Amino acid sequence: MRRPPRRPQRGAALLLAMVIVTLVATLAAGMVWQQWRAIEVETAERARVQSSWLLDGALDWARLILREDAREGGSDALTEPWATGLAEIRLSTFLSTDKDNTDTGIDAFLSGDIADAQARYNLQNLATDDSKMYQAELAIFSRLCDLLGLPAGVATQIGEAMQAASDAQDLADEGQKVQAGAPVQVQRVAQLRWLGLDQTTLAKLEPYVVILPQRTPVNINTAPPEVLMAAIDGLDRASAQRLVQQRQTLKKGFDQISAAQSLLGGKVKLSAQNVGTVSGYFLVTGQLRYEDSVLREVSLVQRRGLNVRVLWRERVPV
Repeated sequence: MRRPPRRPQRGAALLLAMVIVTLVATLAAGMVWQQWRAIEVETAERARVQSSWLLDGALDWARLILREDAREGGSDALTEPWATGLAEIRLSTFLSTDKDNTDTGIDAFLSGDIADAQARYNLQNLATDDSKMYQAELAIFSRLCDLLGLPAGVATQIGEAMQAASDAQDLADEGQKVQAGAPVQVQRVAQLRWLGLDQTTLAKLEPYVVILPQRTPVNINTAPPEVLMAAIDGLDRASAQRLVQQRQTLKKGFDQISAAQSLLGGKVKLSAQNVGTVSGYFLVTGQLRYEDSVLREVSLVQRRGLNVRVLWRERVPV
């Protein structure tokens, strides 16, 4: 008797083998993908931690510079070492023990600068219960807004919101009920958009204002002409430019506002309430370019005597 052909069986076996190979390949691909993903996550986390360490180190270095500047005393000016920005440098240049071999495996570049926060108008000055002082501060801020070409009413809008937010915070601190809809107290200039400011207005205003924990005068040794013209009633642009040019010729700027007053003569009156020559708040910016990513961090620090403490830190878009 003849045996039936085995071709169907061989075909089924071949199909089964192909299915098994496909399953094995799929499982292997899945395992490889999971391993690759785990490596990527670990690499990203390691890069994040290393970046944080490097930015922490940059901030500590800035604090040390400000502390050493405080030891010297005197006024604060743009002619001092702290005001010199750090151009982008390759960290391996400093991390390598061999000056002829900078290949440390860390391809990171760091840059940064220290800016005087009191070179800007402090919006916290508007948060006062004294109506006379509020009107005086609103006049300063209104002049600044006019100089920047901002829409009419922006100064009043921000001033009233700052004052209302301060009043609401005082009630909350005393344990009293805060009225619904009261403005939230802002701590960053970018948060002014909560008050309804459009992006164009905010972009024009941001380089010239700051929000600090307490009232502060403008430092005439670091402020730009626009802020000087706003803080000093009656100061024209030519006189503001003359102040800027004169302070650049001095090692530590004007040591007292009386020196600036002598330069300006009797045309305007400088008030210690509005302007000064010493600063206690600084903005530290650190930027790290690491492999394919760029991180930028801005910190507000307060210097009181030799103590320099960080008030806040935030990552900002590049």
